[in-house]
Amino acid sequence: MTAGTTDNTGNIDSGYPGQRLGLPAAGVGSIARVGRRFGALAIDLATATIIAYAFFPMIDDVTGFRNANPLASNIIFLAVQVIFIPTVGGSPGHRLLGMRLVRLDGGWTGLWRPTVRTLLLALIIPAVVWDADQRGLHDKLAGTVLIRA
Repeated sequence: MTAGTTDNTGNIDSGYPGQRLGLPAAGVGSIARVGRRFGALAIDLATATIIAYAFFPMIDDVTGFRNANPLASNIIFLAVQVIFIPTVGGSPGHRLLGMRLVRLDGGWTGLWRPTVRTLLLALIIPAVVWDADQRGLHDKLAGTVLIRA
C-alpha cells in the first residue's frame, strides 16, 4: 500500500511506522524495528538466565542437573528493565543493539513509566499487541517509544 491510501478497514495508511508520531522513516530517531527488538529481548532474557543460573540455581531432584531458577530469572529480567531504562535509556539489550526508550515528547522517562511498561511487559500480551507505528500496548500506555539511537 502506498502512503495516504486507505486499507480495507477504512483507516488511512501512514506510510511508514512513526510517521504519525513525527519520527523519521529510517536512521537515528526512527522506530526500532522488530528484528532489533527481538534481538534485544533475547540478550536480556539470556543475561537474566545466566545470572539466575550463577546465583540462584535449582538442582533437579531426578537428574541432579543444575538449572536456573525461573522465578529468579524473571525477577532479574524485570528489575534490569526498571533500573536501566531511566538510567541509561534502555535495557542492556536495547543499548547493545542501538536502541533507546524515550517519551513521546522527548523528555526523561522518569521512574513510573519504566515500571508500568515493565509490569505490562511481564503480562506478555500488551507487548505483542501493536499499532500501525509498531508500538506495543505497553509502550502506548506508558507514553514511550523505542527508537534507534
